[in-house]
Amino acid sequence: MRREGNRERVLSGVCIAQSLKIPREPRPGEFDKIIRRLLETSNARAVIMFANEDDIRRVLDAARRNNQTGHFLWVGSDSWGSKISPVIGQERVAEGAITILPKRASVDAFDRYFRSRSLSNNRRNVWFAEFWEENFNCKLGMHGKRPGSPKKCTGLEKVGRDSSYEQEGKVQFVMDAVYAMAHALHRMHRQRCHGNPGFCQDMADNIDGKELLSHIRAVSFNGSANTPVVFNENGDAPGRYDIFQYQITNRSTTEYRVIGTWTNKLYLNVDSMRWRRGDSSLPSSVCSVPCRTGERKKVVKGVPCCWHCERCEGYHYQASEFTCELCPYEMRPDANRTGCVPIPIVKLEWHSPWAVIPVFLSMLGIVATSCVVVTFVRYNDTPIVRASGREMSYVLLTGIFLCYAITFLMIAAPDVGVCSFRRIFLGLGMCFSYAALLTKTNRIHRIFEQGKKSVTAPRFISPASQLAITFSLISVQLLGVFVWFAVDPPHTVVDYGEQRTQDPASARGVLKCDISDLSLICSLGYSILLMVTCTVYAIKTRGVPETFNEAKPIGFTMYTTCIVWLAFIPIFFGTSQSAERCSVHGADPTSVFCPWC
Repeated sequence: MRREGNRERVLSGVCIAQSLKIPREPRPGEFDKIIRRLLETSNARAVIMFANEDDIRRVLDAARRNNQTGHFLWVGSDSWGSKISPVIGQERVAEGAITILPKRASVDAFDRYFRSRSLSNNRRNVWFAEFWEENFNCKLGMHGKRPGSPKKCTGLEKVGRDSSYEQEGKVQFVMDAVYAMAHALHRMHRQRCHGNPGFCQDMADNIDGKELLSHIRAVSFNGSANTPVVFNENGDAPGRYDIFQYQITNRSTTEYRVIGTWTNKLYLNVDSMRWRRGDSSLPSSVCSVPCRTGERKKVVKGVPCCWHCERCEGYHYQASEFTCELCPYEMRPDANRTGCVPIPIVKLEWHSPWAVIPVFLSMLGIVATSCVVVTFVRYNDTPIVRASGREMSYVLLTGIFLCYAITFLMIAAPDVGVCSFRRIFLGLGMCFSYAALLTKTNRIHRIFEQGKKSVTAPRFISPASQLAITFSLISVQLLGVFVWFAVDPPHTVVDYGEQRTQDPASARGVLKCDISDLSLICSLGYSILLMVTCTVYAIKTRGVPETFNEAKPIGFTMYTTCIVWLAFIPIFFGTSQSAERCSVHGADPTSVFCPWC
């Protein structure tokens, strides 16, 4: 018994999903076990059976007990043929079964011969008397084989007249086999005996079975049914079969209907085929259904037409029928997982809430700073402005303005120009501010330290000197930036790592300037140095008289700034590897929060 399944309707022939054996002496429940085994590959519905009538009947009965009526598509060998006995009581289970029988023809000469046989003229056949009793349901004398028969045979009965008679279907083949042997012996006789009549000594002494076989394979004649009898190179006669289908008509009557023939080629009338409940559509029988797009086949070992479908997961795509491969790093699988497409590149957009809020606050800061500058310019020569150190105040306001203005560079779409300006202005604003504050606190400290020693004013406390010192400090920051330009020219990169999520559909590449975390801190490092130095001087000038009230606000500012920076640096480096630094927000894939991108 074989369970068949086609291989996606390709021309490679029939694929065997399972091959099961029926035991010679089956135990109880053996046929139910066979049905359960067949159901393990439930999509392979065609079952070819090479079994005797009894086993065929028991297989059909087991299918009925397991509620599989109409599931299997039975294909029977010539042992099933057009026999009624295997399907009695199993008509619904056997419906649609395809069976074959050797193409038979009735030999009229044999009918005439056999109908003329009687007990008197057929004594050479030792089984003929037994056939006579069976056929006419009578008993031949005291030694007959049917002791319970009600009547005695007269010997005058006639075959076909006093009993039903139908020629055995294999008579034609038996006769052709005998004639084939006769033709082979005749050919051997002509070859060995050189055409002399009668039995010659050479044929009796040197007969060889292989030689006789070669003569049998070489015969060619018209058989008893007027069909050619020949043998091929393998010793097989040409196959001639009638193909039947067991059908249940609309009147619930059953019949074996001829649906095709085989004579060196298949002739099949598909339109005349009927399946369950008269359905004429061709049923399918495959071990495994085709995998969907984006799934690979994991073939069952030893069974090429059976497989399990496995979806290509993650960033893998279906490279072939049996393999999944990983997409390149900057790509992700397409919707069907049959190829790779570039990962979308996003950047911080001006309409994003993460950009709108900083821009709004920066605009407020710029407006406020501009108002202060305008006020200072308008009252530039008043005693209050002059007493505040207007030159340093302008430098300090410039630094504050640059700190607010850098927001627009941080939000702008990264390119070489934007990245260059980011490097220049990233720490320049704070450098302006801290350089001005450091110069102020240093001037106050030197004035009071010099006052303790003499009444002579210290050097470099004039406004011009203060500006020179301040811009000297600022030039160090600019020199460091230009060295950075020379060592590592600015350029943009696309960072896929932070947004390479487990779901490829939400993966994004973040366009940003190529500034590492360490480079960022180094760029701000000089400003931090100025801040720390300014804090030291603020501590030293904390005891100045009340008339120099600048020192205390500057000191308070420096203390606060130090605390903020001491908290910011470890937090920044501690979270620098976190995937949360750049994350997509909302349904808009271009809305990205990336504070340092």
